[in-house]
Amino acid sequence: MEVIIEQDYEQMSKAAARVVVRTLNEKPNAVLGMATGSTPLGLYQELVRLHREEGLDFSRVTTFNLDEYVGLSVTHPQSYHHFMYENFFQHVNIARQNIYIPSGTTSNYRSFCEWYEQRIEELGGIDLQILGIGSDGHIAFNEPTSSLSSRTRLKTLARQTIEDNARFFETADDVPVYAITMGVGTIMEADRIVLLANGAKKADAVAAAVEGPVTSMITASALQMHPRVKLFVDADAAGELQMRDYYQWILKNKPGAPPS
Repeated sequence: MEVIIEQDYEQMSKAAARVVVRTLNEKPNAVLGMATGSTPLGLYQELVRLHREEGLDFSRVTTFNLDEYVGLSVTHPQSYHHFMYENFFQHVNIARQNIYIPSGTTSNYRSFCEWYEQRIEELGGIDLQILGIGSDGHIAFNEPTSSLSSRTRLKTLARQTIEDNARFFETADDVPVYAITMGVGTIMEADRIVLLANGAKKADAVAAAVEGPVTSMITASALQMHPRVKLFVDADAAGELQMRDYYQWILKNKPGAPPS
């Protein structure tokens, strides 16, 4: 895992956006895995800017979102459908038929999850997966104790996740208890992965994911076994990394290295 420590959230977001740009330059019809939440907002804003001001083209891109709350309609203001359209999709030239987001209102969750996995495979897999990390070290909605070989499925959310996400709802009681999520195994099959984290509240989770043991208690730790992961963090999120100086030394002495 390559750890890239930027000074602040804006620099972190722009650095991550450059990885997306490089991916689209290499493969204009790339399949992107998309994340929601406050962390990737800066990345999406930078991609929108690049589209508007520098012509970054999404016309041949296909996207798959990581997850969606069960029980929320696509128009619900806290649904991830709404989040993605408000913050990204409606601002770039991506074809609507190329956008895939798990359904929170399907009548058959098992069949839908199987279809979602099949559709990813039919389109050649995910070229670049964007991830955030929860305060307990989870990726997507793969809560602690999730199998590291798990696939897209219905998942019960942990109390910590519900409390963390309560700020987006009127009360914690309004946060759905269930979600459809890509599994850790699904995520690990992406060709490349970008993991984003900012703020001191994520520092412990980042350190556990990067420097701790690989364990289902910290599902982000599975990324240690992936050959092409870039972790972008701001200074606060890097605060508990024991090897912080080493990561910065690597980055400083790698300016001329070819991109991975």
